[in-house]
Amino acid sequence: MGLPGYLRDIQLEIEGHARDHGLDFFPVIFEVLNYKQMNEVAAYGGFPTRYPHWRFGMDYEGLAKGYEYGLQKIYEMVINNNPSYAYLLEGNSTVDQKTVMAHVYGHVDFFKHNYFFSKTNRKMIDGMANHATRVRKHMERHGIEKIESFIDTCLSVENLIDPMSQFIVRRLSSKQEDESEGGVEVPKLRAKAYMDKYINPPAFVEKQKLRLEQGKEKTKRFPEEPQRDVLLFMIENAPLEKWERDILEIVRTEAYYFAPQAQTKIMNEGWAAYWHSKIMTEKALKPSEIIDYADANAGILSTSPGQLNPYKLGVELFRHIEDRWNKGRFGKEWNECEDMAAKKSWDRRLGLGRQKIFEVRKLYNDVTFIDEFFTLEFCHDQKYYSFGFNERSGNWEIETREFKKVKDKLLFRLTNHGQPFIYVEDGNFENRGELLLKHRHEGVDLKLDHARDTLVYLSRIWKRPANILTKLDGKGKLLRFDGKDHSEKSAEYPDK
Repeated sequence: MGLPGYLRDIQLEIEGHARDHGLDFFPVIFEVLNYKQMNEVAAYGGFPTRYPHWRFGMDYEGLAKGYEYGLQKIYEMVINNNPSYAYLLEGNSTVDQKTVMAHVYGHVDFFKHNYFFSKTNRKMIDGMANHATRVRKHMERHGIEKIESFIDTCLSVENLIDPMSQFIVRRLSSKQEDESEGGVEVPKLRAKAYMDKYINPPAFVEKQKLRLEQGKEKTKRFPEEPQRDVLLFMIENAPLEKWERDILEIVRTEAYYFAPQAQTKIMNEGWAAYWHSKIMTEKALKPSEIIDYADANAGILSTSPGQLNPYKLGVELFRHIEDRWNKGRFGKEWNECEDMAAKKSWDRRLGLGRQKIFEVRKLYNDVTFIDEFFTLEFCHDQKYYSFGFNERSGNWEIETREFKKVKDKLLFRLTNHGQPFIYVEDGNFENRGELLLKHRHEGVDLKLDHARDTLVYLSRIWKRPANILTKLDGKGKLLRFDGKDHSEKSAEYPDK
């Protein structure tokens, strides 16, 4: 269904302004939805079709109640696809629709050019529809409850992937391994060429080679190196039925599709907010619309005590970068300057800000974005602080305003989305066919209830007991689920 005429005119206007500012995006198809339709699509993660599962209904109920009670309202959604699909809420004011369209064009420019989206499926609308068809076929053959139960299990461990594996070669293929190793070399007695076949009979050499290869297989680790993509290890090695493997592959594929959105939430929303602000205030607003726009924009960028608003942090950091590169506040001379008065008035009038933010938009994710550009000056100007629960007073309080601690806490929260690093350590633990995982301890202990639940789900997929090696209170612990009961015991925890 096409847009009403007046919205189509607005789209053409906003698209023209976006291109004039240098944004480059996939074609964008806007659709207008009422609030019920918007909640339905939001429950599906922005897609019109997903595989059938009860969690989407639960998400819909939560969104619907939030809207009815006035607790939340979805203004826009946009899908990383080519062409991109975006949704407008029926009944929004003209100013809201303009703002949403400008915001969407910022998002789609980011989807198209940011490196961390470069490996995603640009036809994922078709991919999701294909997944839905496959799951429905499995349900017809094996029953709804059986399939839904296994989907529950897979979704419970969908975060056990390796998002960076799309960009880094973690392991060689079996063919590459053979080529790199050059096969097994059998030691031979030295002999002249014409005597070699007598001194080193070919049949004997071949027999020795086979024996060495078999011995090598026996001593080979499984897997040879710790593997972070737990789902891939399960797909390749767990004793799954064909339909189980297919469903696990679907869950893993969708997890990788959504991973870049989690990796770039602050940047993506900040970039979109930057451009909707620029387009609206410089080009698209009529004088009569300024108050309505200011009110709506204030709501988008507002922050509650103790909460992080990705829109606010992202847009302010992009503006900070643009200002620094316009004024030349970077490089060796700037870093070595200790005169605070000189730094405060520093302006080399380089005008490189716009070029720099487009470069940042292309190459960074949230962790590298914050690590490089969240400076002492920015932290103090924006009044950032670390917030935590004080057990003595029983209140949530400001812990510190010290720059390093604030930045470290923010980076820790963003690294791996604040989730623990889990690796497959051994697929034949203690020669019993059990699964052994290892938690890379980063100074924070695992939540025991979460760890135990994870072992339950993994043992269902592995169909054998599952173990995880971790540290609790500074001591090595091995947690185990044998299919019925949980147990734990002390264990050596190698730090490497």
